[in-house]
Amino acid sequence: MTGVLLAAGLASRLRPLTDTLPKSLLQVGGKPILQRTLEALHGAGIERCVIVTGYLHKKIERFANALCLPLELAFIYNAAYEHTNNNYSLWLTREAVDGEEILLLDADIVFHRTILDRLLRSMHRDALIIRKSNTLGNEEIKCELDGEGAVLRIGKYLDPSKAAGESLGIEKFSASTTRRLFEVLERRHVHNEFYEASFQEMIDSGVRLYAIEAGNLPCMEIDTPDDLAVAEDLASNLQ
Repeated sequence: MTGVLLAAGLASRLRPLTDTLPKSLLQVGGKPILQRTLEALHGAGIERCVIVTGYLHKKIERFANALCLPLELAFIYNAAYEHTNNNYSLWLTREAVDGEEILLLDADIVFHRTILDRLLRSMHRDALIIRKSNTLGNEEIKCELDGEGAVLRIGKYLDPSKAAGESLGIEKFSASTTRRLFEVLERRHVHNEFYEASFQEMIDSGVRLYAIEAGNLPCMEIDTPDDLAVAEDLASNLQ
């Protein structure tokens, strides 16, 4: 299985913290987010990771290589990072991972390492991590589930009252589903949209994508200074 890490974004909402530093290199609990993620991937048995960069990409490459983890790293530069969304970044990895099992992560997530184990050990070949919540708003990527825990609908603009929880940006896909995903992205990457729109198309065509609950394990996306402050409070529990 290959890890795919999307780290191209501008992180404009975190300025001035990100004026000279990409979001993935911001520190949480004294350690850069990217280091936490790469160490977690290695700890979960992942041996290869493809990282899509954009904003301040050389800093990401230098930092990741300097860690000297026993993890094969490949970098793909998204030259259009200023006006594309994460679906485009994911599409750029096609030649590197098409037809492989992948573990897909956004690079702005801090999470307990056990969450990766929980996802990878799941009996479901295609699955994503969700955080159950009754207080979802307009910003979260929300999931509606069927009675068996499979995702029926996924997206930012779903009715929060119908959602079982928030998708946290950590997914695993079987080789066959990865091929299907890139077939969809081949058409959709030209649209400025989140990659969940491609997930939804796959689901509508019959792909079963199951939700695995994070439970009480800490996991959150970093978008704003307030998010960063909350993550700092969680840092002592991020093992």
